Amino acid sequence: MAQGGRGGMSGGNGGATGGSGNTTGCTRELLQTTLDAYFTALAAHDKSTLPLAASVKFTENGEAMELGSKGLWKTAGPVKYSQTALDTQKCMTASHAVVPDGNMDIPLALRLRLSGGMLTEAEHIAIHQGDYSVASNTNAMISADMSVHWDDPVPEDQQNSYEELTQWMDKYYRAFPQGVCNTATGCKRLENGGGSFDCSTGAGCMAGDPTGSPKLNPRLILADDERGIGVGFTMFTGGYTDMHMFKMYGGKVYAVHAILGSAGSSGWD
Repeated sequence: MAQGGRGGMSGGNGGATGGSGNTTGCTRELLQTTLDAYFTALAAHDKSTLPLAASVKFTENGEAMELGSKGLWKTAGPVKYSQTALDTQKCMTASHAVVPDGNMDIPLALRLRLSGGMLTEAEHIAIHQGDYSVASNTNAMISADMSVHWDDPVPEDQQNSYEELTQWMDKYYRAFPQGVCNTATGCKRLENGGGSFDCSTGAGCMAGDPTGSPKLNPRLILADDERGIGVGFTMFTGGYTDMHMFKMYGGKVYAVHAILGSAGSSGWD
């Protein structure tokens, strides 16, 4: 895993730009190796070591730009912490991470997509001071792993299926804030590492599947059934591009973390 980390609805397109892509030969090892290489290249400000597809698309906070040209590619230091879903069905990774941006550690949401072994998509949501109403707390992101154990495999008899994980995330968004179901006692919700709210604060759990117009449209949902991690992407109320991550096993959700950055669009809709 990356340095610093612990050692029914598909909810959107198979890929952020549509289509399922070529996932033949997509393994957990390939995804993890590519993620580690990406963090290393980002800290070195050098994309040349990455297996980039000719048509690779990159966004940071909803802005499309040439990968390696600006943003964190010019300012990031070595990753200090990460928690990651490896989705071999969609051949994508989704991480919440803590990286230095110059002299300040910031929360980062990172998504990568591979096709045929080549990196075809990379997405950053990089949180800077004042980007969100709740103050960021990178130390809280790191310390929460002591109880959540994000990257630890879930015992097989406690694993929820890929479909169960994606359906939970789909309902969370579509019925928001009445789709927060099956949360365990003590489940905490962090927003850019800040807040530390009870998962049920200001929320509820409606019966059945959402009907009518969705409250939030999930553009992409990923899952890692081995680690019990579900991930969703949407444009959140108030003009924020958003990546939610939750940890689920035995039918209960034990943590919900969100990274939200101010943006006019996700850059992928």
